[in-house]
Amino acid sequence: MARLKDLYKSEIAPALMKQYNYKSVMQIPKLDKIVINVGVGEAKDNTKALDAVLNDLAQISGQKAVPTYAKKSVANFKIRQGMKIGAKVTLRGDRMYEFMDRLFNFALPRVRDFKGINPNAFDGRGNYALGLKEQLIFPEIDYDKVEKIRGMDICFVTTATTDEEARELLKLFGAPFAKL
Repeated sequence: MARLKDLYKSEIAPALMKQYNYKSVMQIPKLDKIVINVGVGEAKDNTKALDAVLNDLAQISGQKAVPTYAKKSVANFKIRQGMKIGAKVTLRGDRMYEFMDRLFNFALPRVRDFKGINPNAFDGRGNYALGLKEQLIFPEIDYDKVEKIRGMDICFVTTATTDEEARELLKLFGAPFAKL
């Protein structure tokens, strides 16, 4: 079983229950899923770029990535409805906890001049969004095989009702929030 899942059951859930005086264990916020998204604007011209991103996401997450499609046609971007323009992975269960453990403990400390992640990037409903500038911070990616450095968006979806509860949940998981 994932290390962070055990930590949640043994320490984090009881701490949150005590801190916020919940009446039921079902009120305790938990991590629902993690969505990793990469936009590939050049995929309209170069299909190999999308294949490289799908491969990188599969290596990073340990799960097969799926392409994302344009919802609308945009003439200025030369994009038609239904074109493949990105890739995403939705992680749940043990893979989600393993990815979060690797992200907080191995990948983020490898970022140059890392001072912590923004503690204010919550959406008002208890979900946290994090943007990375390069995929090379993950140890699974081989630097020599990368043709272009690409960023990604990582969204932590929680069952928390407020940002304060979600911030406390992620802090207990070991999220390296910056001191503002």
